[in-house]
Amino acid sequence: MPLNRRRLLKLGLASLVAAPFVRLLSQPARADTGGAKRLLVLFSPNGTVHKHWRPTGSETSFSFGSGSILEPLAAHKDDLIVMDGLSFTNADNHEGGMAAMLTAQGGTSIDQHIAQAIGGSSRFSSLELGVQTSAWGGSTQTRMSYLDGGFVTPDDDPQNVWKRLFGDVGDEDLTARRQSVLDLSREEVNTLRQDLGAQERILLDAHLAGIEAVERSLSGESTCESPSAPDLSGSVMSNENFPAVAKAQLDLAVLALACGSTNVASVQMSHTVGPTVFSWLGESEGHHSLSHIDDANQAGIESFVNCERWFAEQVAYVLDQLKAQTDPETGGSMLDTTLVLWAKELGDGRAHVCTDVPWVMAGNAGGFFTTGRYLSLGDVPHDQVLTSICHAFGLEQAGFGAQSNGPLEALR
Repeated sequence: MPLNRRRLLKLGLASLVAAPFVRLLSQPARADTGGAKRLLVLFSPNGTVHKHWRPTGSETSFSFGSGSILEPLAAHKDDLIVMDGLSFTNADNHEGGMAAMLTAQGGTSIDQHIAQAIGGSSRFSSLELGVQTSAWGGSTQTRMSYLDGGFVTPDDDPQNVWKRLFGDVGDEDLTARRQSVLDLSREEVNTLRQDLGAQERILLDAHLAGIEAVERSLSGESTCESPSAPDLSGSVMSNENFPAVAKAQLDLAVLALACGSTNVASVQMSHTVGPTVFSWLGESEGHHSLSHIDDANQAGIESFVNCERWFAEQVAYVLDQLKAQTDPETGGSMLDTTLVLWAKELGDGRAHVCTDVPWVMAGNAGGFFTTGRYLSLGDVPHDQVLTSICHAFGLEQAGFGAQSNGPLEALR
């Protein structure tokens, strides 16, 4: 009898652990590329001012000008692919840019798409972390991750994230209950193998290996010890707490990747039309307001650049942390096998356009991409970058989202 999703999900307890495998059955075939093993997506809002963002020089010989937005990334230049000239097809303004940024008008964002393919081998298929993303509720302005057309809501509280990752460590009764469910589920899932074809058996075997990884996490076999809970005073939604919450979330994202708790994580720093006041930098006007400052207002432009440099510093901080971690399989740094995407939803925020959007990728994805380059792309559909990211994770597909423009070969 052929296996199908409905029949598989009728198997009771097995469905608790089989759901990720069911998703795998409908995913594009994965090739063994030796490429990326982890994905980390970072977001900061409200576009840019290009002349203060763009590097100077050529594709392989470029620099970040003194005082420019990307200057804090100078030490990591050889690990970067800096891109401008990306365009979001059929998207415009803040909401349109936010909705299309990671989805390319499809129903599932790139982080969730990758998680469906590689998330079965980790305790959490993906982790969505936020920094003050939900004060306005859930909408196309405040969400960047989607699964089958629905919002995937980031957790804005680092202490909640810590509890999910480490809060049940030492709770022997809870661990025993989870272990008993896994034991029963594995027995039922194993019976499915006789109904599967060769390719489906490969996928199921990979999924069973993922169950074993969860067992190891329950039994305390982790690559790192449980850290202390984030020490935050005051509300996580307080403007003054923005930098402390951001650091805590970035630390937790890197730690979750390093511990093998997840292979896909995102940290969404605010949301489009984000009103954060960078008071810790001496600024008094909100980020969104500053993003609309005219070039003639030199003081206002300097304030916006000051805020944008802070975001670049956070990206540099993450890259420092990933370089400091060792990939247990390769012996190299975690950055070598992790793909980091720093995405924005607009090009020039003053014009409210989704053209000439600036993105930065870091890490060569296990040698899949050639880094140390600045790509001035002119006018390239951004779904090509998303398709290339799929390929870096071994997903053999012609396009991503609602478009079929293929991969961006310039990234290789």
